[in-house]
Amino acid sequence: MTENSPDKKPEILDAEIVEESPTPPVEVPEPDYSESGVPSFDHVRDRIEQRYTTSLGSTELAGLGGKEDVASLDKKIADRDKAAKDKLAEIRRAMREQ
Repeated sequence: MTENSPDKKPEILDAEIVEESPTPPVEVPEPDYSESGVPSFDHVRDRIEQRYTTSLGSTELAGLGGKEDVASLDKKIADRDKAAKDKLAEIRRAMREQ
């Protein structure tokens, strides 16, 4: 008989069940605070940087910051609209001539 033969019965192993003793949960303080509840320097710095970048983004989205002010942006938009109307008028004139 070979080991893979269907006639051979598998060997029975006797095992002992060991119960685990409960371990008390370890209280880990929040990583950004000390055990007494004082925030870490890194946490405070990150919060300040987050608020600063949020304010910069809000200002940029409102169109109030940066090198260009609202008046110059309005002038650029008006110039672009005028150029578009002029180009459209030129195309229409060219279509009529044909």
